Amino acid sequence: MGFITSFNLCIFILITFLYFYQIIYVGASLFGEKRKNHFVQRAKKQHRYGVVIAARNERTVIGELIRSIRGQNYPAELIDIFVVADNCTDDTAAVAREAGAIVYERFNTDLVGKGYALDYIFNIIHNQYGDDIYEGYFIFDADNLLDENYVAEMNKVFDSGYRVLTSYRNSKNYDTNWLTAGSSLWFLREAKYLNNSRMILNTSCAVSGTGFLVSSQIIQKNHGWKYHLLTEDIEFSIDSALQGETIGYCEKAVLYDEQPVTFRQSWNQRLRWSKGFYQVMAHYGVKLVKGMFRSNCSFLSCYDMFMTIAPATFVSLFCILMNVVFLILGLLNPAVLSAVVPLALTSILFSFVNVYVTLYAVGLLTTITEWKSIKCAASKKILYSFTFPLFILSYIPIAVVALFQKVEWKPIAHSVVKSVEELR
Repeated sequence: MGFITSFNLCIFILITFLYFYQIIYVGASLFGEKRKNHFVQRAKKQHRYGVVIAARNERTVIGELIRSIRGQNYPAELIDIFVVADNCTDDTAAVAREAGAIVYERFNTDLVGKGYALDYIFNIIHNQYGDDIYEGYFIFDADNLLDENYVAEMNKVFDSGYRVLTSYRNSKNYDTNWLTAGSSLWFLREAKYLNNSRMILNTSCAVSGTGFLVSSQIIQKNHGWKYHLLTEDIEFSIDSALQGETIGYCEKAVLYDEQPVTFRQSWNQRLRWSKGFYQVMAHYGVKLVKGMFRSNCSFLSCYDMFMTIAPATFVSLFCILMNVVFLILGLLNPAVLSAVVPLALTSILFSFVNVYVTLYAVGLLTTITEWKSIKCAASKKILYSFTFPLFILSYIPIAVVALFQKVEWKPIAHSVVKSVEELR
């Protein structure tokens, strides 16, 4: 009985210790003094950008994205839009051209995934336009929409010296169901209480899928886009940390993203992410540990990235399984049945309650502070704060399956057609 109590206490202390820095992050966003370059008022220069969009069968939504880019409060002559229609079987290319983009079509069923599509278009730009025409590249997914001041706000922070920037990721369809709300709330939390806090504390942020800006110097240095694991975004973020590159964050640059509507879509997307995290851990885990103690790297950035890809769900799962083992042993041993069984059951219940309450607190805090940004009825905002922990807990079976199942990149169908005006 003493062992069971000690075991659960040690697990609780370990998790608290490893993730305590994220509590500091919350405090930084709530109470920290924002750095001056966090609120740059005016850029000295309006830089020229290339916008890169990798799209596969996205005819339904890509037109609205291009229109939101062309409607920016930024000189139109300083923005060129490139779309790579990647293995499309519909008329995505034609829709994108009609909307005003420069379109290239790619057909390669061997090298499949966003990373390969990005590398393809960057090499075309290098060969046909040269390396000096653009100072930076925005990277978006076809289902995105941009606030009209997105580019202008990103330009301010880019002009202050950052070579990589990410932005505030909001949702087009928060109010559809508990799945879209759960995914949306996670990204809002990431923007507010991770990247915003990292920016305040002057450590490196993390790119999350879409809505980021990369200096052309980095694209040239890497000879295109060299990140091809299933989660090329976190791979890029980790490689940046290892190279001593500080990724910045612009909270005033707002992007709207579509979240998977069905459980199957959500499962497939998160299965790819989980498998991708395992791939990244295998490739970069040891390097991140070494990077914590290298002079040209930031200890906090490397530690932060390591904990980001660490399979934390397995710690919780291991704790629950161990208590189930204690319960079974207690049931098989009448001598300790009356003492061990109640303790094991209490420990299992405590584990679930503790995880649920912690996740609910995270979701509720994010809901409260981002209340005005969430495009949803007040009643649903409250309801989905209760289902948020269930959404995160569903990662546990996904993470387990990802360990054993071969996972390939699969497109997620997008169908939410909205204008920026509808989301304001």
